[in-house]
Amino acid sequence: MSTLLVQPQLSLRTALVIGAGPIGTSVALALTAGGVRVHLRDTDPEVAARAAELGAGTLEPPGGNTDLAVVAVPPGRVGAVVRECQRRGLARHTLDVAGVKAGPLADVLARGCDPARHIGGHPLVEGAADGPLTARADLFRGRPWVLSPLPQTHTDTLNAALDVVTACGATPVLMDAAEHDRAVALVAQAPRVLTSLLAARLEAAPPGAVRLSETGVRPRPWASEDSRGRIEALLANAPAVADVLEGLAGDIVAVVAALRAASGDGTADTGGRLTGLLAPHGTPAVRNRTDGSS
Repeated sequence: MSTLLVQPQLSLRTALVIGAGPIGTSVALALTAGGVRVHLRDTDPEVAARAAELGAGTLEPPGGNTDLAVVAVPPGRVGAVVRECQRRGLARHTLDVAGVKAGPLADVLARGCDPARHIGGHPLVEGAADGPLTARADLFRGRPWVLSPLPQTHTDTLNAALDVVTACGATPVLMDAAEHDRAVALVAQAPRVLTSLLAARLEAAPPGAVRLSETGVRPRPWASEDSRGRIEALLANAPAVADVLEGLAGDIVAVVAALRAASGDGTADTGGRLTGLLAPHGTPAVRNRTDGSS
């Protein structure tokens, strides 16, 4: 069960942000605006330099332990980066912001990291494109920010993470890592897959078909600049996304069968099958598949 948390007072003084993409740079901008001295690192020095030019922090290495390292790297790199932070004494605590939680946290443990000083997190935002130039200090304002502590995570580490969430103006939500991944698969990743598949068909549609839209808005495939990150996150959460899509595949097959059985004159819905499948609350079978029941 998710639990809302409140942490009104900001106590961080220094932070290290590793990964100067839109998420990492947005966090850095918010922390800097809150009076935190932020040090920036990225595998691409030019990317880190652009983030620094935006006022997100300094490129100078931290003089010692920072209060917190924000690990804003792809899910598959989280464990290695957390291990490096702890081995080199770069920060007292680490917070990763990967969009998938169970796999990275398992990797943190497998690499022998100190679980008391790490916590997983995920700020839920839409439309964050690639690169620091799209970053904003208010990107997370009013948005949910999931925190998934390990059983061993120390209270001081949780409070440091809450300081980050507070500085970003987000709403902290405590959630189990596996529960988070199933929820993200259902509400974000699977819909993006379906939208992208539909967009691919629309790309090949006659021009006149698109003009029939009242708003002119149509599904679009993942843009080339952000597809790599989305694919990495999708693969990191592959089992949960596959479960959702498998359930939807069954629903689609049922809808197709109901449509094929209809008379075509707009009046025949044999046994109410189509109505049951597409009603606002769906059929019991559809509800069971979406909530993980069998």
